[in-house]
Amino acid sequence: MGPSILNCFRLLADPLRARIILLLTNEELTVAELQQILNSGQSRISMSLGQLKRAGLVEDRRDGKHSLYRIHPDLPANRELAGLLEQSSREIPERAADESALELVLRKRKDRMRSYFDELAGKFGRDYVPGRSWKALAEALLKLLPPMVVADLGAGEGTLAQLLAQRAEKVIAVDNSEKMVAFGRELAERHGLANLDYRMGDLESLPIDTGSVDLAIFSQSLHHAPHPQQAVNEARRILRPTGRIVILDLLRHNFEEAREMYADLWLGFPEVELEGLLKNAGFVDIESSIVYKEDQAPHLKTLLVVGRISLKG
Repeated sequence: MGPSILNCFRLLADPLRARIILLLTNEELTVAELQQILNSGQSRISMSLGQLKRAGLVEDRRDGKHSLYRIHPDLPANRELAGLLEQSSREIPERAADESALELVLRKRKDRMRSYFDELAGKFGRDYVPGRSWKALAEALLKLLPPMVVADLGAGEGTLAQLLAQRAEKVIAVDNSEKMVAFGRELAERHGLANLDYRMGDLESLPIDTGSVDLAIFSQSLHHAPHPQQAVNEARRILRPTGRIVILDLLRHNFEEAREMYADLWLGFPEVELEGLLKNAGFVDIESSIVYKEDQAPHLKTLLVVGRISLKG
C-alpha cells in the first residue's frame, strides 16, 4: 500500500519539506549536504526527513559513516507527487538558489582529493623541519607571480600589498580609512616600494580606471562592503579582458561579536552565495574551497573563491 496522498499533501505544504523533496527527486543527499544547500539547522532537516520517511516519501541507505536520502523508488505515486511539485516550483522563491547550491555540492563530491589535501595542509609546519615554513613557501610562490597590475581591495595596513609589490608590475591598494592609507604610504616609502600605490577609496566606487588591472583581490574585506554584489561588480569593471578575481573571506558563521570587534557588516558568506556574486558579475570558471579552519573558538573557516572574466562578456 502506498503513502496517504492527503498526508503527503499536508507534509509538502511546508516549504522546507517541499524543497527537500525537489532536491531528492534526482539526487541522493546526506543530511550535511542538505544543510549546506538549504542553509538550515541539522535538527530541523533531520526532523523533516523523519516525517517524510514515515510517510513513505523518502528512504535512506548507509554509505560508510553517512546515510543517503532519496525519493522512495518503488512507489510510482511519489514520482507523480514530485512531478506535480516540480511544476509548481516557481512558487518556491528559494528554488533557484537551491539548484545552484546543489550543483556546488555535487561538484565538491567529485573532488575526492580535497579532503586529502586539507589533511596534508594541516600537517605542514606541525612538526619542526629545518627551513620549512608557510612563509618560505609563500615567498617562493610569490616569485612565480608574473609581472602584472594587481588591485588589493580593502587593503588595510597593506601587508598583502607589500608582499605582492615585490614581484608585481604595480600594486594599487585601496582602503577607505585615512589612517590606513597614510600608514600604508609611509611603509611603502620606507621600504622603497615605488610600485605600490595606496589610494583612498570605497569598495563600491573604486578610484581605479576601467579595464586597467590584471588581478583584483578581496582579502578578508568583502564582509565590510554594505553591498557585496556592487563591490564585485566594481572589481569586474577595473579588470582587463583577461583579468581574474580572488576572494578570501570567512565562511558564514554565528560569531556575532565580530560586528563590534572588527566592524564586520556580514558574518561571512555561504560558499554558494560568493559563487553567485561572481556569476552575476560575469565571471566564469569559478572555483571555491575552504582553505583554512581555525582550531580554536570560534572555529572560523576561510573560503577561497577565484574566477576569470568571460571572453564573451
